Amino acid sequence: VQTVSLDQVEAGRMAVAHLADLGHERIAHVSGPLDWSDAKERLEGWKQGCQELGLAAVPLIQSDWSAERGYEVGIHLVRSGAPTAVFAANDMIALGLIRAFVEQGLRVPEDVSVVGVDDMPGASNFLPPLTTIHHDFATLGRRIIESLLTVIDGGEPTNVVLRPDLVVRASTTVAQPS
Repeated sequence: VQTVSLDQVEAGRMAVAHLADLGHERIAHVSGPLDWSDAKERLEGWKQGCQELGLAAVPLIQSDWSAERGYEVGIHLVRSGAPTAVFAANDMIALGLIRAFVEQGLRVPEDVSVVGVDDMPGASNFLPPLTTIHHDFATLGRRIIESLLTVIDGGEPTNVVLRPDLVVRASTTVAQPS
């Protein structure tokens, strides 16, 4: 079986590393639905990143992929004592989180930094512009077609895993002293 995929574990690790580099020690994760492999792998990356950096465990919060659920989770996080940073499993969850935080009187990124995943169209126009993990979907599609054509032409199948890129925007900043 030949696969061409995005490195979702690395996406989680990159988000945690970025936030930890800014001094955040309590990094929450709002996952996507855990019956999706992307959500499970991003969760694994968050766990690995926190463990590698010796960060304290913060309880996982499960979500769907929607901004509406992100908003509900954001309200819950504020009421239960918001962490200094949140890694959202996608940009839509991040959008809902940011709205909830702002409506509840928190400043993003001064009080809580937020990182999403996917670098969806418009993420640079969120308020604040969203720091996110970019997956190059155009390259993914091209590599899938190339791999398929190689196999059709009798070539050997090879697995391809594409590394994501961190896009730093204004939704993350240095952690404030406690």
